[in-house]
Amino acid sequence: PLDLELYTSSSGAPPIAPVVRYEPASDTAFECETIDLHLNALVMLPREEEFTKVRGSVIEKLVAQLEAAKKMLVAHPNEKRFKYCHYSPDLLSYVVSILYPDVGSDEMRLFKRRQALHRQLLLPLDRPLIRLSNAMSSGANSSFAKKLMDVHKALKSSGVKGGKQSLVKGTYCYFHYMQDRFDDAGWGCAYRSLQTIISWFVLNNYTNRKIPGHREIQQTLVSIGDKPATFLGSKQWIGAIEISFILDTLLDISSKVITFNSGAEIPTKAREIAHHFETQGTPIMIGGGVLAYTLLGIDYNESTGECAFLILDPHYTEGEDIDKICAGTWVGWKRLGDNAAAGGDLFVKTAFYNFLCPQRPNTV
Repeated sequence: PLDLELYTSSSGAPPIAPVVRYEPASDTAFECETIDLHLNALVMLPREEEFTKVRGSVIEKLVAQLEAAKKMLVAHPNEKRFKYCHYSPDLLSYVVSILYPDVGSDEMRLFKRRQALHRQLLLPLDRPLIRLSNAMSSGANSSFAKKLMDVHKALKSSGVKGGKQSLVKGTYCYFHYMQDRFDDAGWGCAYRSLQTIISWFVLNNYTNRKIPGHREIQQTLVSIGDKPATFLGSKQWIGAIEISFILDTLLDISSKVITFNSGAEIPTKAREIAHHFETQGTPIMIGGGVLAYTLLGIDYNESTGECAFLILDPHYTEGEDIDKICAGTWVGWKRLGDNAAAGGDLFVKTAFYNFLCPQRPNTV
């Protein structure tokens, strides 16, 4: 056995070094087992609280975590590493601290425990809210650090009188032309729309994979036999069907497709589009004509049929400036007959369109 003793002094005396005492075991049947328990105390106190009270509250929380950990250690005798994580779901008005076995990135090993906790906390069973990847963090996600999130929140009203807004649910990242010093202007709009959609699944903790680049997207389509080898490294366009193949192959995400024989037909399926955002909440990829867009929501008045579409345009080529993006209507409410931010009709009345609607996994 190895006993590590730590001493501290509150007086002005020099700090005392840790003392290690080794005592050989006399019992030959003695067994020693090491458990790695990562404590993480989160204490909420008024800003003006005295430090001594803060320190006492932290110590009290750490002791409570040690006591609570006993049951977990007994229930999982084969696990050797445990850690506390903190969660603040929008559906709760308080922070929850949970002790999990440290399973790395294999979230499915904790599925049954998460399911039980969802029921205990009265959380819905159709979305991940307390996965390891949902845990509160003191740092930003480095994968999206230099990109803009949820740009539609800077917009004003759509102008639809008496309409009901059905919007994307959860966080996404705005991907567009020329990002990451990669010149895809003129051909990469659908690739960027796909990256925005995948960012939604990443940021809402349905997957922990990295955002695929253009070459990986092309390589995937070649690997599954959808494209010839000459497609790799080219500047060829892709559409809604290719994006459905990518989502299925890389994320195991299925999709539904709403088809339109012409751009003029799009408002006729406003109710179906609204239903997607109400039930799934994922961004929609718009493919058709010569341009691709991402649809983030719809404002629809069922009585009058008036509707507006919340369009995120991947054809933007400049820096991450939210004022410039909104002023240029690169994100904005659009109606049938309006122009796209880059010019020309947003929905061409004589063009065929596919609206690709990714289906959110029904899981915790």
